[in-house]
Amino acid sequence: MAVFETVGKRWSGGILLALARGAERFSDMLAAVRGLSSRMLALRLRELEEAGLVDRDVSRTMPVTVRYRLTPQGRELLAALQPVARYAGKWIPADADAVESSAGAQIRA
Repeated sequence: MAVFETVGKRWSGGILLALARGAERFSDMLAAVRGLSSRMLALRLRELEEAGLVDRDVSRTMPVTVRYRLTPQGRELLAALQPVARYAGKWIPADADAVESSAGAQIRA
């Protein structure tokens, strides 16, 4: 059940998808996941690594290069999440975050 807690946290899914699409470096993932801060990316990457879903490879070159990639366990999890992604594509509007934000603004106004 710990995997649900890790994957269910905000930004985790976006980070996993960015890795699946080829993002390897920290800056690549930061650019791929809109709205994600560098602090939160670092935190989530650490959690995903501890859960065995992401592997961190440090190359001892000058300058040091750090690359992230999905582990076999992470790739298998993404395959299992594809039905959920199809569901979301069918039933959840693409601008759901914008709708929630504007609704919240209307309530506070």
